[in-house]
Amino acid sequence: MPRLVLIDGSSYLFRAFHALPPLTNADGEPTGALFGVVNMLRATLKEQPDYAAFVVDASGPTFREALYPQYKANRPPMPDELRAQVEPMLQLVEALGLPILRVPGVEADDVIGTLALQGAADGIDVTISTSDKDFAQLVRPHVELVNTMTGSRMDGDEAVVAKFGVRADQIVDMLALMGDSIDNIPGVPKCGPKTAAKWLAEYGTLDGVVANAGAIKGKIGESLREALPQLPLSRQLATIKTDVALDVAPQALGLRERDVDALRGLYARYGFNQALKELDGVNALESPHMDVRALAGDPHKSRGSGRYAAPAEADEAPPAAELSAPGEYEAILTMEQLDAWIAKLQAAGEFALDTETDSLDPMRANLVGISFAVETGHAAYLPLGHDYPGAPAQLDRAAALAALKPLLEDAGRRKLGQHGKYDLHVFRRHGVAVRGYADDTMLESFVLNSSQRHDMDSLAQRLLGYDTIKYESVAGKGAKQIPFSAVAIDDAARYAAEDADITLRLHRVLAPKLAVEPSLEGVYRDIEMPLVPVLERIEANGVKIDADELRRQTADLSRRMLAAQQKATELAGRSFNLDSPKQLQALLFDELKLPALVKTPKGQPSTNEEALEAIADQHELPRVILEYRGLAKLRSTYTEKLPEMVNPDTGRVHTSYHQAGAATGRLASSDPNLQNIPIRTEDGRRIRKAFVAPQGRKIVACDYSQIELRIMAHLSEDAGLLNAFAAGADIHRATAAEVFGRTLEEVTSNERRAAKAINFGLMYGMSAFGLARNLGIGRGEAQDYIATYFSRYPGVRDFMERTRQQARDQGYVETVFGRRLYLEYIQRGTQGQRAGAERAAINAPMQGTAADIIKRAMVDIDAWLAGQGGQALMILQVHDELVFEADAGFVDTLLAEVPARMAAAAELRVPLVVDSGLGDNWEEAH
Repeated sequence: MPRLVLIDGSSYLFRAFHALPPLTNADGEPTGALFGVVNMLRATLKEQPDYAAFVVDASGPTFREALYPQYKANRPPMPDELRAQVEPMLQLVEALGLPILRVPGVEADDVIGTLALQGAADGIDVTISTSDKDFAQLVRPHVELVNTMTGSRMDGDEAVVAKFGVRADQIVDMLALMGDSIDNIPGVPKCGPKTAAKWLAEYGTLDGVVANAGAIKGKIGESLREALPQLPLSRQLATIKTDVALDVAPQALGLRERDVDALRGLYARYGFNQALKELDGVNALESPHMDVRALAGDPHKSRGSGRYAAPAEADEAPPAAELSAPGEYEAILTMEQLDAWIAKLQAAGEFALDTETDSLDPMRANLVGISFAVETGHAAYLPLGHDYPGAPAQLDRAAALAALKPLLEDAGRRKLGQHGKYDLHVFRRHGVAVRGYADDTMLESFVLNSSQRHDMDSLAQRLLGYDTIKYESVAGKGAKQIPFSAVAIDDAARYAAEDADITLRLHRVLAPKLAVEPSLEGVYRDIEMPLVPVLERIEANGVKIDADELRRQTADLSRRMLAAQQKATELAGRSFNLDSPKQLQALLFDELKLPALVKTPKGQPSTNEEALEAIADQHELPRVILEYRGLAKLRSTYTEKLPEMVNPDTGRVHTSYHQAGAATGRLASSDPNLQNIPIRTEDGRRIRKAFVAPQGRKIVACDYSQIELRIMAHLSEDAGLLNAFAAGADIHRATAAEVFGRTLEEVTSNERRAAKAINFGLMYGMSAFGLARNLGIGRGEAQDYIATYFSRYPGVRDFMERTRQQARDQGYVETVFGRRLYLEYIQRGTQGQRAGAERAAINAPMQGTAADIIKRAMVDIDAWLAGQGGQALMILQVHDELVFEADAGFVDTLLAEVPARMAAAAELRVPLVVDSGLGDNWEEAH
């Protein structure tokens, strides 16, 4: 059958405008919406329809304004930068050979509706290309909806019901009941899609609902009865006309020949460089769904390279030969050599620095040697602690450090390293406070693309094509590995000097990459590099642990673990090893015949936490096993281990923070991992009781309140969220009121809990299935909750759709401050991988922005604390919380200063709120 494509031009112009960054051409003219529309048109033309039309609204009032003067009265005026793209869009459409239809007195929707039904009646398959939900009322045999920007299709009643919960012939009635805040169509207050679908399922039509209005109970029934007089008008406003008198029939909408000369001029003007090549038959594009920025070339240099997906070194020019060649290295064994190198370092604009030690723990490591490089291919190693038999004489460590100290503590001398925070610790332990630490190749790589590996060996291979000397090749491995102090100095010099040399080479490659990405360079210079010495100080400060408290907790956990073992034995009817997956598998699935709902990669029944949770409602034993495991994990990970981690020199526990540990930019911690201490359980919170203040001091905790939801409000610009936060409302209660159609006072605790699950679940990409499992409700009910939420917070829905599309288009998403997260599987891989990438795309801007904000706050607070004479120390950072140890007399000052500085770390459309607490231990302060 012949095919007619009707393009909702206005819809796609707005969608493209909001979905793409604010692109401009060389003359500064806005082009972002044009790129999106042209990409959509190319996709349509590539499918070679028999007939097509690009339909837009005509200027002037329509019959709907005559019916209801307030129709669309609330719509803001079109932004100037979008208005400027309307005429160029029409010129491009015209030049591409597409008929343009504008009919005065009606909307584009009515023109499309009329042509769609005429075409279907004439035996033509009609595709309406739009993102407007109102068109679902037109779906029927031979009429389908396609959203070209997302690829979604609605081609029958089954698809409409799956999307909206009602049939196509009920869509108008649903719209009338719900109303539309965008078009200012009055409806029934507090009636969302769930309620409207429920009424229509029960009563069939709007007329049926009206006839039975008296039987509908509660506040929503009162709202319905009050709205009865305006419902006929609402239905009339929501109905797409299908009988518009048109001067053209579907069969007259054939495509014309392209105006190649006009297209060439337009493409050149707006920077469509790749499209120009395609027009002239060069480098023709293969995919209609390609990245719109690839179509456009690189029109927005100020926002970065505009490349699709993560930067890949494989398609770039190889590094200069000197960056891949073997280096020349020397060992510094005399004071004359050291003086010569100090002079060389003093004269250099910057130099690479690295240390060799006898421990991976920076708080216990003793300095064995130092390496330097001032030019690529040349470096030196200063051995200071090699003590193997026959080792050559080395410079006295104290004397060498005294000679180097003025240089290392000179903030005007730029130092660079690879994971240099470790080296700062080592020098501090040996009496040298390094200043002027200016660049870190690990962080340069991390900011450029957080999803790659950032260790020196991987970076050297990837960026330089250079195979580094491995530690095992000079120190051995396994039981035969020797300490670095026992490595022969000649071998140590080759290995250690190479580290400094490769660091400098990597910087020569990475720094120019950052220089052409201003937003990324800002993240690197303004957030990550200033944070390095801050984290070093926090780690060095450490936190005091109450070992006696932890011993008491260990004893209590042990008693409860024994009780759980006994309970499990009773339930099983025999003894078994709770720590043996094989025995658990046999007991649960072979003997008790419980369903194996989760499988291992090899297809065997799993006994992991997810598997036990899945069957915990079918037998008491899985729940007891989970309880036992939770207690065991707390005991082994924290209550038993923390006392063993107390540093004998400081009497405190010192965690390590990792800036390159999470792709979103969030800090990770290890040895011990303080990010994973459970806070939702009483046992987990009790562990914080063992983090204490010394005599005469207090613990102060300052925590951002609902920061990711606030960032969601900022990014989505949803009016409901913005108003709720501006008013200081309980956001979960406010959401519950919207979703369940209640006043704030009527919201129950369970409804607030459900709203909280929705608020946070949507940020992490939770599906209706996940929400249903979380709340213990049916999947359909969970889907209704989500649909109602989006109807009440349409800005959130639009933000999520926009973000997904941006991720598909450019291969990455960004935080408010310009940090990027590249999404490897957003357009390739399995369906599960793509879905995971989309979930990450939604969450990363919020989680990453939250990480950026607290990092900015830490840098500011650290600078303030430096002038307070040690009256307070920043000792922990855990997720959105900062923890301090302060003199009792300084607490009031700290509580006045720190929350204010945290709240001022970013300017969002909603206020940042910081909660503070005070106590003798972390649990009391939290």
